[in-house]
Amino acid sequence: MVSWRFLLKRLLLLVPVLLGVATFVFAMLHLAPGDPARLIAGRRASAEFVAQVRQELGLARPLYIQYVDFLTDVATLDFGQSYTVRRGEAVLDILAARFPVTLELALLGQLAGILLGIPLGVLSAVKQDSVTDHLTRIGALTGISVPIFWSGPLLIMLFGVYLGWLPTFGRVATKFDYPEVTNMVLVDTAIAGNADAFVSALLHMILPVMTIGIYSMALLSRMMRSSMLEVIRQDYMRTARAKGQGSRILVLKHGFRNAFIPVITVIGIQFGTLLGGAILTETVFSINGIGTLLVEAINSSDYPIVQATVLVFALLFTLVNLGVDLTYSYLDPRIEQ
Repeated sequence: MVSWRFLLKRLLLLVPVLLGVATFVFAMLHLAPGDPARLIAGRRASAEFVAQVRQELGLARPLYIQYVDFLTDVATLDFGQSYTVRRGEAVLDILAARFPVTLELALLGQLAGILLGIPLGVLSAVKQDSVTDHLTRIGALTGISVPIFWSGPLLIMLFGVYLGWLPTFGRVATKFDYPEVTNMVLVDTAIAGNADAFVSALLHMILPVMTIGIYSMALLSRMMRSSMLEVIRQDYMRTARAKGQGSRILVLKHGFRNAFIPVITVIGIQFGTLLGGAILTETVFSINGIGTLLVEAINSSDYPIVQATVLVFALLFTLVNLGVDLTYSYLDPRIEQ
């Protein structure tokens, strides 16, 4: 059981982190090349109109006043409006539409990696130096070594082009129409009760989830194997084995729980990265998530979207780390001390 004191302490530690990120994001606007007022007004706008836009944006005010206003807007979730990506549309609305797309992909990809990587890591550790162990290690090393921008096109070529089994881009076939309630295509098609659209969305998700899952599975299996081997060699494991404890119970009850603690860190970092936008995966499979939104905003110098996206990334990472800390405390109460 996690104590309220431990939870409150971790929440308070998030405040300086988020404040530091917000300060960095604010500085990024003023250090980056280009004039936001000129971008909004247009390249052919007169100097008088650009000055008027700069005045309306508050860029002509002293820097410390802008900083205070920026922190106030962030605290109230007012990130302004888009300059170029969707001119005039609230940034918060854009993020709200794009983030569920990335969240769905991240959840499925991470789930695939956990369901495959953790059992393979345990099996590899239990059968150390066996054929199974060697094959698992070779597969894990291959999965880590092959980058996503290479494995994604390979999967497309194999399952999409040569075999023709799976669709290679998008989230669902264009012929299907369904109400977008959550912007998660599997959830929305299920809510609509459209079985054909749900199957289409499921088929579209297989390749990008496989691309993420292969890398996640490889890293988790290696971490789980090394952590499990370390735990197996502990004295309490030898004592339990000497008392006649069965191998299955010994591994699952006594070994797995302690070996899983270091792996949680890797899962948290991976999931935080995926929530920040699986940029390469989204680009390869033409999925309009928050990762591709950030790239588009950077290319078009849409500073409000860039600022808001970076802040969302920071918030997600801190929340994931908070979840990791709480999981640590649940698995091993001694960590609170």
